[in-house]
Amino acid sequence: MIPLSKIMDAKARLEGIVQNTKLAFAPKLSQICGAKVYVKQENLQNTGSFKLRGAFNKISSLGEEERACGVIASSAGNHAQGVAYSAKHYGIKGVIVMPEATPLLKVMGVKELGAEAILKGNNYDEAYAYALEYAKTHNLQFIHPFADEEVIAGQGTVALEMIEAQSHLTSIVVPIGGGGLISGIAAAYKQMLPSVRIIGVVAEGAPGMYHSYHKKEIQSTDSVRTIADGIAVRDVNPKNFEYILESVDEVVMVDDEEIANAVLYLLENQKLVVEGAGASVVAAVLHHKFALQTNESLGLVLSGGNIDVTMLGNIIERGLVRSHRKMKISVTLIDKPGSLQKLSDLLSNLGANIVKIDFDRTSTSLAFGDANIVIMLETKGKEHQGAIRSQLQKQGYVFIEV
Repeated sequence: MIPLSKIMDAKARLEGIVQNTKLAFAPKLSQICGAKVYVKQENLQNTGSFKLRGAFNKISSLGEEERACGVIASSAGNHAQGVAYSAKHYGIKGVIVMPEATPLLKVMGVKELGAEAILKGNNYDEAYAYALEYAKTHNLQFIHPFADEEVIAGQGTVALEMIEAQSHLTSIVVPIGGGGLISGIAAAYKQMLPSVRIIGVVAEGAPGMYHSYHKKEIQSTDSVRTIADGIAVRDVNPKNFEYILESVDEVVMVDDEEIANAVLYLLENQKLVVEGAGASVVAAVLHHKFALQTNESLGLVLSGGNIDVTMLGNIIERGLVRSHRKMKISVTLIDKPGSLQKLSDLLSNLGANIVKIDFDRTSTSLAFGDANIVIMLETKGKEHQGAIRSQLQKQGYVFIEV
């Protein structure tokens, strides 16, 4: 594992650059899981992610001549902004290669920090390969997002802050993409408080590290697909895999629905905007992915907050439907004056709020003289939706839920 002295050196370099983000008690989450839960709010870090720590530490550790050549990185977004921020700090050239599907928020964040953004490849690994070639042809220093000792040491400073804030934590839950964050955090804890359990969380759509950890040998995957773009890493890095085998006690997996639930939960209950990668650790707790110990005190690392607004909107809408606070129905009406008013009055009397109506007279599945009305309703829970269905049926309406 990374020597503790390297992590301590990184902490000194990062003074005045990164925030010592809050380790906040989460009362509702604690009540749900029956343990004391604290969340490390790296989503509120400068650049919106822990990645600044490793990027700045690596660049600051370069020699002056190396640094003056400029730097390049491949990233889904958060490491990109960390490198761009650091390059701007030192007044050097910064180039970032990102997958073509990277959220616009992260692309704009890089450009606003003065770095050049190149979109290349369908995933991180393809962007990485292009960045390595670009670094050679343009004489730039490549800053790896996770497979670098100085980067890992920088990420390990998260653990130093957590230990300083709450030394009694019994388990730390960390998202895993390439493995740099958990390698740094685990190294710090295992050398300072070795009894603390380290639990990693992998997205089901990027399962390489999960399968590799459990089979104790690297398992290849053909592709990745997850809303947690910050941990959407296809290939397992051999060195980081060794660090994880050495110092991580358990690795669990969550799917995209569980991650989306956690994003919405944090928004509603912690008033925190957290991206999918950061929310994965909360998903693991909400969906009971690991067993709790007696008198457990959990530390959850919310690794970043740079979620695309469109994605956040989709998560909110789907979450409202799943929690029975919205429902969409398609009703067939006789197309004559007063039909829609009658239906609207019925829904109003039931306490349902109409937020959207679509009207279709032209579908070939309709009888002449009929119309389909698709209505989006705000509702007050499962029982309320049941009452709406019951009344529609009693009044003879033909409808389906969509």
